[in-house]
Amino acid sequence: MFSANPEDYTARGKIVTPLKDRIGSEVRTHYPETLEEGIAITAQEAWTEREQSDAVIPQYLRELIEQVAFTAREDKKVDKRSGVSQRLPIATLELAVSNAERRALIHGEKQVVPRVGDLYTALPGITGKLELEYEGEMKGADTVVRDIVRTAIGKVFDRYFADVNTQQIEQWFNLGGSVKISDAQAAKATLEELKQIQGLMEKLAPLGIKASDGPESVTAAAEFLLEGMCAHRRISRNEERTFSAQKKGPERPERMERADPEREYEQWQTRRTRRGSFN
Repeated sequence: MFSANPEDYTARGKIVTPLKDRIGSEVRTHYPETLEEGIAITAQEAWTEREQSDAVIPQYLRELIEQVAFTAREDKKVDKRSGVSQRLPIATLELAVSNAERRALIHGEKQVVPRVGDLYTALPGITGKLELEYEGEMKGADTVVRDIVRTAIGKVFDRYFADVNTQQIEQWFNLGGSVKISDAQAAKATLEELKQIQGLMEKLAPLGIKASDGPESVTAAAEFLLEGMCAHRRISRNEERTFSAQKKGPERPERMERADPEREYEQWQTRRTRRGSFN
């Protein structure tokens, strides 16, 4: 038995004849066609049952991680020939759980509950599994992946909070409120800061959060709500993960100056060819 991607057989995109003659059967597969199918595969294959502690993975986070893969497959800046394999959400979930487990061990937390901040720590794992087109290479892998994650957060957010009024939360930020969430901070301490935001805790019902739930689960849910509002530009967040009011007025992207775009494109094609020969 052997497996390969069609574009990776040879430079011609074909299996060499002597090898193909020895194949008994050829089975062509495809990526998961639905989010639920992808979630089931990732749950089956990802290493989340640890010896020290089992992670409690919220359903919305499973959907978010899977949505990242679906969004990447649709993104024009991602190379469709190389594709986005199911290994991306599998590895992303494992990395997010690992970061949550590290936080729980440091602070002695009872539950290991990964949250959106843990997903951002997995960005290097995501960029390592994507091949970008020329436009994506020029924009930068980190920027492309962050845009993909932001889009995925917005889509999953709409499934839970499409009919939820968040104006009270927005008003709190507009009046000068701000809060910083760190993936290394204990859930209990983070929750105390989040409780300052008026109306936030009352809006978590769509995620199935109850008053009796532990701080780990409540903090993860509240952070997802804030990230979703940020994805829809209702509030703002900087690279230090400080949430604040959305800046007024459209932001003009900086113009990228290139002396010779055609030459840069040729150099990019050369780098791709060399990478392919080494693989």
